[in-house]
Amino acid sequence: MGTELFEKKATLDAMVSALKDVEGIVAIVLGGSYAAGLANEKSDLDIGLYYSEKSPFDIEKVRSIASSFSIAGMPLVTDFYEWGPWVNGGSWMMTAIGKVDLLYRNIDQVQQTITDAVNGIWQHNFDQQPPFGFRSIIYLGETQVCKPLFDPQNILQGFKALITPYPVKLRQVVISDSLWLAEFTLMQCVSFASTGDTYNTVGCFTRIVNYLVHALFAINETYPLGDKRAVQIISSFKRAPLKIEEKLNRILGQAGSKADELMGSTDLLKELWQEVVALTDGEYEPRFKVSLD
Repeated sequence: MGTELFEKKATLDAMVSALKDVEGIVAIVLGGSYAAGLANEKSDLDIGLYYSEKSPFDIEKVRSIASSFSIAGMPLVTDFYEWGPWVNGGSWMMTAIGKVDLLYRNIDQVQQTITDAVNGIWQHNFDQQPPFGFRSIIYLGETQVCKPLFDPQNILQGFKALITPYPVKLRQVVISDSLWLAEFTLMQCVSFASTGDTYNTVGCFTRIVNYLVHALFAINETYPLGDKRAVQIISSFKRAPLKIEEKLNRILGQAGSKADELMGSTDLLKELWQEVVALTDGEYEPRFKVSLD
């Protein structure tokens, strides 16, 4: 183990040792890129703090622990749900081993989200975080990859069992919703592009790409962890359009500003949508009989 990793592990162990004694914290996990095996030298250390809605932990005690590890003064430590309904609070701090994030997770909300997902229900909160908001099934991705560091009741192990394998109903709904919404947005996109409306056309492009990304995650029965590295991840899938990252870079990076340029990029995006639809092997059917032409 390198010196840097050794120091990070030592700090992580020390933080867990302090946090696990806070009444109300029922589980602590390593999450994010380190848990998923995607970390680099710039990656933050993400620590998930799980609590029950009926008996949440004392924020002041967590603030005191966070301040003891901070090397930049009093760190930001929020109350519950100050960051929004899904990324529902935590702390950002600079420590001796780099950036560390504490992220709160309500076990009752996580459990309900998993139950909903198994029954084919997912939610989207656009304003939670840039660029595309937060999809509820990210909770399932977090659950799958997280490394429990303190979990005396085996809560996370139980959650992991509930989401393995990928739920059939969830797969069907995500594919159907994502590809239909991409198709519907393409209709509007053609209209905007034909008049040289760059603002609305490019907005449609990014919206459509986000839908295609979620469709591909579902086709490959993989839970997303967020938008960061999503394109690189789908490029590695067994079932994905060839050279998809290259195609997306061309569509989004060279959209143009004139009507003919915007229409050219729209046509390329339409072709990519058709490639993703083909990967469903006839499973996808549009909700309404319409034409993209």
